Amino acid sequence: MPVQSLAELIRFARRNSQFYQALYAQLPDRVVHLTDLPVVPQADFWRANSPRDNRLLTAPLEEAVVFRSGGTTGSPKFSYYTRTEWREFTTAFGAGLVTAGLRPGHRVADLFYAGDLYASFTFILDSLHRSQVANVRLPIGGATPWESTVTTLEEFRVQVVAGTPTTLCSLAESVVSASRPLLDVELLFFGGECLFGDQLPLLESAFPNAEARSLGYASVDAGLLGEAVPGSDPRMHRAFTPHTVVEILDDVVDRPVDGDRVPGRLVVTDLRRRLMPVLRYPAGDRAEWVDRDAGAFRILGRAEEGVRVGPVSLYTQDVHDIVMAHDVAGDVTGLQLVVRRADGRDGLTLRLAVGERADCHTALGESLVRAVLAQRPLYGSATAAGHVNPLSVEWVRHGDLAVNTRTGKLIRVVDERPHS
Repeated sequence: MPVQSLAELIRFARRNSQFYQALYAQLPDRVVHLTDLPVVPQADFWRANSPRDNRLLTAPLEEAVVFRSGGTTGSPKFSYYTRTEWREFTTAFGAGLVTAGLRPGHRVADLFYAGDLYASFTFILDSLHRSQVANVRLPIGGATPWESTVTTLEEFRVQVVAGTPTTLCSLAESVVSASRPLLDVELLFFGGECLFGDQLPLLESAFPNAEARSLGYASVDAGLLGEAVPGSDPRMHRAFTPHTVVEILDDVVDRPVDGDRVPGRLVVTDLRRRLMPVLRYPAGDRAEWVDRDAGAFRILGRAEEGVRVGPVSLYTQDVHDIVMAHDVAGDVTGLQLVVRRADGRDGLTLRLAVGERADCHTALGESLVRAVLAQRPLYGSATAAGHVNPLSVEWVRHGDLAVNTRTGKLIRVVDERPHS
């Protein structure tokens, strides 16, 4: 399917999607520039994108593959691709795997997670399948017992292991404990979360001949975001031109930033998806251009729309809604999600502003933690497995909440982790 013109895509979305028709109701009949469009409001986007009475999709749901993003159980997020769109998505990403270091004949173990509508395992397997270089694919998955996984890696002398940093580190711990270093592994392809410097010594002990590299930057909702740029900085990526258009927008006015090295939030427009159009959609990350002319950018961490804690994704609005629903007395006057790193693991803290910092809020804090874990049980599972630190609560005065120094607006996500 050829890349469609932006003007035609906008017309198509306005004509066939109730959501985009309403979002663009005040725009002229003909729009040709991205900057003439508003940035998609995520909360409205997901409300329109429900399994029943869907107001976002441009056609009846009769032929598609369906995946789930990181919403809570009470607010699941579903993404839809036609078979043509999925083939093009994985073909483009497969080409990016070659840029990341995939070589002809590489034997690759896919350790991403499958089932429950998760996309990553299928996505990586299909991307490998459609890569332009021959490779041997071993669909092991992320939930296989480590003894079986290591045996398969040894038997096939696997050269590339693909998975989240959490999965790779869990496997590495078992490998080191059993004194079975995997000498044939050349590449550790990571994705889905940040890889931090404090994880490298463990990975080097288990895979002494391997280099850790990003396999690329994509998400099931936003689609293609960036192919990996090999080098010393795993945060560096390059836009998937001509499949998508990446913009980095000023935090305040939603206009493209001026020049390189200016941080902003990353939004994406997919020029190929039609069933579920993605037009100026916030990817959930902050970034800066390193070479805008070449489409090269550096990921700087999560933006306000979402947070990633180890292998667990949460939408900021979902957590806010849970807290507000359970704070029946109205004690909480402000909330920030604070991500920290300790003992080699990520952890999430709910920073709650109240009128008084007193022990009387202990019960409320415990109730809120239980409510969040009930709606996002993956966090509790990841804690039990030792992948993330427990969810915690921090009580502060409202004046102690972090704000944007330019606007005075509350910052919804505070990322205190070191750069990945």
